[in-house]
Amino acid sequence: MNAVTTTLPSTLKLKIDLTDDQFFEMCQKNRDYQFERIASGELLIMPPTGSDTGRRNVKLTTQLDIWNSESNLGEVFDSSTGFTLPNGAERSPDASWVKIERWNALTPEQQEKFAPICPDFVVELRFHTDLLKDLQEKMQEYIENGAQLGWLIDRKNKQVEIYRPGKDVEILDNPASLSGENILPGFVLNLQQIM
Repeated sequence: MNAVTTTLPSTLKLKIDLTDDQFFEMCQKNRDYQFERIASGELLIMPPTGSDTGRRNVKLTTQLDIWNSESNLGEVFDSSTGFTLPNGAERSPDASWVKIERWNALTPEQQEKFAPICPDFVVELRFHTDLLKDLQEKMQEYIENGAQLGWLIDRKNKQVEIYRPGKDVEILDNPASLSGENILPGFVLNLQQIM
C-alpha cells in the first residue's frame, strides 16, 4: 500500500459573507483556530501555531508587557486578539500595543469585540510554513492603516524587517535586539530566545 503525502497550505482562504457580529461569534465558538478577514471579505483560517513558535511568541509578548507595566503608556495584546482595521480587515498580530489614549477613546463595547482600531505597534513572528510575501503584505497593511512601527521577525532567514510610515522597509541581519524607538520609548526587545 502506497502512502500519499499532501502538503496543505498553512492558511486556508474562503469567501463567506458574514456580518461583523457573525464573524466575531464564529471566532468565539472555534477557539482552536485563528481567523482573520482581509479587506475584500475573504476569510483566512489558520491552524494553531506549533509549540516552539508559541513558546517564542510568549517570550516576545512578555518582554513587551513588562516594559508596558513599567511605562504605563498603553495596552499590550497577544496573538489571539483581533482588531478591525480602518480598511475593514480583521487582523490578529502576534503581538501588538495601543497607546492608552487611543484605547481609552473606545467604548466598552468596542473594546469587548474586535476593537475598531489599528495598533500603534505590531509584530509578526514568521512560522516556518508562513509565506514571507503574505506576511510582508500584512505588515504593509498595518502601516497603511495607522501602525507607527512594525517588526516582521523572520526566524527562517534570521532577519528582521522594520516597517515605518513613509519610509522604506529596513532589513536587519540576525540582530541581537530591537529598539522600540520613539513609539515605545525605552523598550528594547532581546531577540536571543525569539530568533
